Formats: sequence, C-alpha cells, structure tokens
Amino acid sequence: MKNSLQKIKPYIWIIIFGLFAVLSYILQFSAGKVIFSNFRISLVEMLTFVPFIFIIVGLFDVWVPREKIEKHIGDKSGIKGIVIMVLLAMLQAGPLYAAFPVTYILYKKGANIRNIFIFLGAYTSVKIPMLGLEIGYLGIRFTLMRSLVSLPLFIAIGFLMERYLKNRDFRVNDLGKVK
Repeated sequence: MKNSLQKIKPYIWIIIFGLFAVLSYILQFSAGKVIFSNFRISLVEMLTFVPFIFIIVGLFDVWVPREKIEKHIGDKSGIKGIVIMVLLAMLQAGPLYAAFPVTYILYKKGANIRNIFIFLGAYTSVKIPMLGLEIGYLGIRFTLMRSLVSLPLFIAIGFLMERYLKNRDFRVNDLGKVK
C-alpha cells in the first residue's frame, strides 16, 4: 500500500485536477468548466509549440561551438555580451516557457549566468512582437518609458544574480535534478 502511494505522489496534483474537471462537468459547475477549457487550450498550444523549440535548440547545440558562445556571451563578454543577449531576446517570439530550453543550452555552452538572467528579463519585456502590440494598445510613450525602466532593472538583476550565484555549480544528474 505504502509503495503504491509513493508511486502516485508526484502525480497527485494532476489527479486532483482531473477529478475537479470531471466533477465540474457532472455538477455543471461553470468555473470548473472554464478552468478545464483554458487548460485544454494551453496544453494544445504547448504540445504544438514545444517540439519545434527542442528541434531548434538541438540544432543550435550541434551547430554552434562552445568557443563562440564563451567568446561572445561568456564570463569576459562585458557590455558586448549584454547587448547581444538583449538583441537576441528582442528577436524571439513565443511564451516564456520557450526561453528556458534556450537558456539551458546557452548556459551549458558557457554563457555567463548574468547574461542568462538578462536574456530572461529582456525576453519577458522587450520582444519586438510584444512591443508592437503594446504600442498599439498603450502608445509609444508608455512603451518607451516601460522599456527604459524595466531593461536597466533586468540588467541590474543579472549582475546581482551573478554575484549571488558566483561560486555555485549547477550540474544536473541523470534524472534531471540539480545536484
């Protein structure tokens, strides 16, 4: 009995969500139906988007040598590395979960942890497709002000995280867990 409980423990939230979704349909609970519908839409989006991300990341891993990454966005890249990461983030499209495989492969190939955090921050706030929508809805003045405030904050966070995580080694074991 205890052994079978240990096997389902990692999946308990999925089981609870599934039970909630089924009960929502049986009891005609409209909020539960909306939650499940939104989940279904997000799941389909993810399942159609993520395989392409992994293909591109895999090709990047094979085609781009580690020396190039270390030279341009590694420990000694300085301001050039920051500019490259911001520009790279601006040219991206897609949801934030698409950035994590990219940042993993960049880190694995020798990118500085500061530049990784700057990339993630810029990815969330200054992507060109997002800026275009924001200008359309909120105006160019608001978009420029928000970008001029948020980008330096993300760069500062990158420097703080580099200092905080300076002597840490983030090796991953065979199970995908950080040691």
